[in-house]
Amino acid sequence: MKRLYIRTVRAIGSGMEAVGGLAYLERRAPTSRTATWARSLFAIHDVDDLGSLDLPWWTFESAERVAAHLAQRPGARVFEWGSGASTLWLAGRAGSVHSVEHHAGWAAALLPRLPDNVLLQVVEPAASRIPAIGSAKRGHGGLDFSDYVAAIDDVDGAFDVVVIDGRAREACLARAVERLAPDGLIVFDNVDRRRYLAAIDAVAPRVTVLMTRGLTPALPYPTRTALLRPASSA
Repeated sequence: MKRLYIRTVRAIGSGMEAVGGLAYLERRAPTSRTATWARSLFAIHDVDDLGSLDLPWWTFESAERVAAHLAQRPGARVFEWGSGASTLWLAGRAGSVHSVEHHAGWAAALLPRLPDNVLLQVVEPAASRIPAIGSAKRGHGGLDFSDYVAAIDDVDGAFDVVVIDGRAREACLARAVERLAPDGLIVFDNVDRRRYLAAIDAVAPRVTVLMTRGLTPALPYPTRTALLRPASSA
């Protein structure tokens, strides 16, 4: 069903491009969130197209808040689990981005597109009958993501922003809280899943949580992205 939707949207996009519809949306996009969202629908799973629109794959509200956070911190340090359009977007606003990706093929495709202030690290999961840290995503059974989650320990210092948008997100969140700057920000995407909400509840005494819900680039339905800050900075 997902593949059918993507093929259908891209076919419609080709037709709109031929009659000038995409160009019209692009002209409106700088002053209209709705136009930006409508144009982004035709960029689904196209990192180059989303990159040209300068959009991460989070809610628009969360992206605006993260952009404002980074604008106040020249040279900000960012750590990210899960690379893609957000990596390009962050690179244009932060001093450095350390992005960890579990899929070597995707990382190889993305690498030529990345600027010099991004370090993309590939940490593939290990096969295991009893994973110490698993992923509940379909097709990822029997894989241990311990090294993937622990990749943040390879980088010294605190981070101004930590993005959780890859695999084993619950374990990533527990690690992220430990490495966040006192006034830092965690971006936890797709938090409608129960296991992600439970992970946020587990760290809730140490953080304040803002749930953003609404339009999201490339998706025809609203989603939620959570923004977490250390409780001491609230």
